[in-house]
Amino acid sequence: MAKWYEELFHNYSKTYETEEFIKGTIGEIDFIEKEINYDKSKKILDIGCGTGRHSIELAKRGYKVTGIDLSECMLERAIEKARESNVKVDFINADARDLKFEKEFDLALIICEGGFPLMETDEMNFKILQNAAKSLKNKGKLILTTLNGLFPLFHSVKDYINSNSTEERSSENTFDLMTFRDKSTIKITDDNGNTKIIKCDERYYVPSEITWLLKSLGFKKIGIYGCKLGAFSKKDKLSTEDLEMLVIAEY
Repeated sequence: MAKWYEELFHNYSKTYETEEFIKGTIGEIDFIEKEINYDKSKKILDIGCGTGRHSIELAKRGYKVTGIDLSECMLERAIEKARESNVKVDFINADARDLKFEKEFDLALIICEGGFPLMETDEMNFKILQNAAKSLKNKGKLILTTLNGLFPLFHSVKDYINSNSTEERSSENTFDLMTFRDKSTIKITDDNGNTKIIKCDERYYVPSEITWLLKSLGFKKIGIYGCKLGAFSKKDKLSTEDLEMLVIAEY
């Protein structure tokens, strides 16, 4: 049986490219380039590359990029777009939990929930981080965006405090304080116009968790920031109003 994230991205590539959250690509790549000092010799791994928006923009700017994704549908669109843009990207259909790369890349990207943190167990999510770390050279860098646990934690507690203590908590609150998972149901329309009901299961992380996980993988310097669409910045302090956080880890 297909997992929820496999079902979500099946026959969804063209619809995906109309989503609001993909419109920050240029600004995000501007930031990424600055983080690697505009060094065109850097080899880049884009984990959960989707339809290739980051991979292709990096290739346009002269970088050697490998993009991996679990969805054949998304990769087919990525390959088509790279051809249309006349750039070369090595797109590979692969599971981020089972990558074979070892010390091959200078930079690994996991942007816009590229696999992490969509997996059904914490161990599977950690495996993605582990494989990203393993893929990096000794002085490599990881740039990750992921769901910020401070956001639902703060709002769940605030809503509880503000509610009448004799009332039941709202059934609309799908965030589980014990697991930091949000189990919700969404309705989408695929590329053929069919409506699909998807039962999502996303894991939120607090900064201390991410720091500990990355330190356990050998990263020495870890910075965590707020994450704004198309405007990544180290000056953006993470807050309880940020749905996502930007994480930069270095050896």
